Amino acid sequence: MTHLKPGDKAPAFSLNNQDGETISLNNYKGKKLVLFFYPKDNTPGCTAEACDLRDNFDALTKKGYTLLGISPDSEKKHQNFIKKFDLPFSLLADTEQEMLQAYGCWGQKKFMGKEYIGVHRTTFLIDEKGKISDVIAKVKTKEHAAQILTS
Repeated sequence: MTHLKPGDKAPAFSLNNQDGETISLNNYKGKKLVLFFYPKDNTPGCTAEACDLRDNFDALTKKGYTLLGISPDSEKKHQNFIKKFDLPFSLLADTEQEMLQAYGCWGQKKFMGKEYIGVHRTTFLIDEKGKISDVIAKVKTKEHAAQILTS
């Protein structure tokens, strides 16, 4: 689980999105950012989360948020996921898990009695000054936009 909390400076990042463009935290100075970490493209929970954010994209942008997703998947997998579900936001490829580790979203997990290393689904709301304003550690995949909007 993440060690970051509201008031902390958001760790800087620079990763490629689905189109191979380098996206950095610095690109979002002066903007509110929703940075959501998720395990894997095209899985049931991740698809539910991405589609909920897509369906509520207008409400989120009206509140001034820009959305970015991060997972260990490749640019190509992100590109296919975006096309398949018509997602209106960028997904960043953290294939080396550097940002996942910096944000404390990579670590020991347990599922059906088996332990493994993976992504802890977590969302960070980052303010215009690059500080974390909220951390959503218990993401409800089908209601994630509502969690963000009521933060």
